[in-house]
Amino acid sequence: MNTHLRRRKGLLSDILKNPTSYVLVFPAMLYTFIFGYMTYPYMMIAFQRFNYKKGIWNSEWVGLKNFEFFFRSNKAFTVTFNTIFLNMLFIFFGTLTALTIALVLNELRKKLFVKLSQSIMLFPNFISWIVISYVLYAFFSMDMGIVNQLLVKLHLDAVNWYTQPGVWPVILTVMHVWKGAGMSAVIYLATITGIDDTLYEAAQIDGANRWQMCLRITIPLMMPTVVILMLLSIGKIMYGDFGMIYALVGDNGTLYPTTDIIDTYVFRSLRQVGDPSEAMAVGLFQSAVGFILVFGTNWITRTFFKDGALY
Repeated sequence: MNTHLRRRKGLLSDILKNPTSYVLVFPAMLYTFIFGYMTYPYMMIAFQRFNYKKGIWNSEWVGLKNFEFFFRSNKAFTVTFNTIFLNMLFIFFGTLTALTIALVLNELRKKLFVKLSQSIMLFPNFISWIVISYVLYAFFSMDMGIVNQLLVKLHLDAVNWYTQPGVWPVILTVMHVWKGAGMSAVIYLATITGIDDTLYEAAQIDGANRWQMCLRITIPLMMPTVVILMLLSIGKIMYGDFGMIYALVGDNGTLYPTTDIIDTYVFRSLRQVGDPSEAMAVGLFQSAVGFILVFGTNWITRTFFKDGALY
C-alpha cells in the first residue's frame, strides 16, 4: 500500500514539474485509449452474428463460423501469400535502402548538401498515395505513359502495364521504398549521431580508413536499432498497406493474382456482404499471427543477438 501511494505521489509531483509535457502528450494518450483500448471488447463480434440493434452483449454467438468465410475461400491462400510476400519485399529493400542512405549521408562533409538531401528524401513521405497513383499512371499508361514512349523510341512494343500482374510486385516495392526510405533513414542517422566519437578517434589512431570504421563501428552499433525496427515490421507482416494497394491498383481484377492482399480482399467482401463479424474475424486472425511472429522472432533474436531484442 505504501509503495502504491509513493508511486501516485511520484506521478503527481512529476505532472506538477512538467505540466507542458503532459499537456502535449495528452491528445495522443486520449486517442490511444479511445481507439485502442476501448475497442478491445468489439473483438467479440468475431465469434458472433453481430446485430447492430442488439449490440455486442446480446448478439448471437456462432463460434468459429465467421472464420470459415475466409479460410474456405478459394482466394485465402493467394491473398495471404501476397500479403506476406509483398511485406517481405518492403521490409528487406526498405531497410537496405534506408541503411545505405543513412551511411552515405553520414560520410558526406558538406552540411548544406546533407540537409538539402534529407529534405528532398523526406518529401515523398508526405505525399498522398492518391497523388502518387496519378504520377504512376503518367509513367505506365498505355498511350501516353513515359515508359511506353521510351519503349517506342527504342523500337520496342508498348506494354499495357495495368494488365501485367507479374511486374507489379516490383512496381509496388519501388514505390513503397521511394516513399518511406527517407523517413527510415532519418531514424538511422539519429542512431549514428548517438555513437561515441571517441570510438572513431581511436580507430583513426590505429590507422583505420573510413570504410573500415563504417564496417567495424557504425554498422555493428546500428544493428540493435535495425533489428528492433525489423521486429516491429514483422509484427505487421500480416497487415498489407491498404492505402497504397487500393490507391495504386484499385479494383483492377487483372492484377489481383499478385497484388490482392488480405486487407483489400476483406474490404471488398465487407463492401459486398456488409458483415462486420467476418471482417473482424480476419482482423483478429491477422493480429494473432502478428503477435506470434513478434514473440517468435524476438525469442530468436534474444538467443543469437541479445542487444537487438525488444525485451
